Amino acid sequence: MSPTTYGLGLFFILFPPRVTCAEFHQSPSLTVKERDHVEVHCSHNDNSLVVMLWYQQKQASPAMTLIGYGYSAQEPNYEGLFAERFQLKRADTLTGSLVISNMTSADSAVYFCAASHTVGGASQAYFGGGTRLTVRESGLLVTPPTVKVLPPSTKECEDRNKKKKKTLVCVATDFYPDHVTVFWRLNGGANITDGVGTDNTALRGNKLYSITSRLRVPAKKWNKASNRFTCTVRFFNGTTDIYVADHINGEEGQGGDGGITTEYYVRSTKTAKLAYSIFIAKSTFYGLVVMALIWKFQRSSDKQM
Repeated sequence: MSPTTYGLGLFFILFPPRVTCAEFHQSPSLTVKERDHVEVHCSHNDNSLVVMLWYQQKQASPAMTLIGYGYSAQEPNYEGLFAERFQLKRADTLTGSLVISNMTSADSAVYFCAASHTVGGASQAYFGGGTRLTVRESGLLVTPPTVKVLPPSTKECEDRNKKKKKTLVCVATDFYPDHVTVFWRLNGGANITDGVGTDNTALRGNKLYSITSRLRVPAKKWNKASNRFTCTVRFFNGTTDIYVADHINGEEGQGGDGGITTEYYVRSTKTAKLAYSIFIAKSTFYGLVVMALIWKFQRSSDKQM
């Protein structure tokens, strides 16, 4: 690696990429077979960003590896072995692409397009959102996930600030490849972002993937039977997005914000009537006992006189 490209790579490690004004468009998620070739497209809207760079980020590593870079009117520069099967194309200043040929499973990664005013120095780079590329392994078929929403634990404790919370868990299993996005909704509304925690990456076991997501909600929302909590998994099958969902309804309980239900009112009324009947029966019995004692005491007094 030349001193210039080494300094460029070090610059992006010390200063993580940020997009502040340039708007990028990259190819969506891609799924291909081994030995195929693929072209990842990229474009942006800033004519002053004359240098286009491409990076590869493997799932097992948070670091990005520079593939190569170039100006629109010059031959691109490649890093190491990337020159053998990787090709950088530039149609003009605003558009370019990365072509990978004779692909293997080792090429599965996220590929980032970036642009800068110059190479090296303190020139800031602007990044696209990345393209997740999966080279499908031989013998494995594209398989959408199975989704299940699990209810909160009945033994879940209060949090530190004494506000009761309930945790719902969404489990997506047995899918391939791992091109998934998980999101939650309440009663079909907008996507929930507050209280959501999703695994950073899907876990692989027995060749297929799984991922979990957790939603923490106030107990009063869970304690309302009409509330429907839906977990949806968006899965890219190589051609289009497939949506697989499961839902669970809240359970009516104390602290709910839905008011007193008919069932709860009837149950409470019956309980109150039963308690009142027992109270009347006991009071009548005690009254009869007292009257019997008084009568007996009077009879005893009359005999002594």
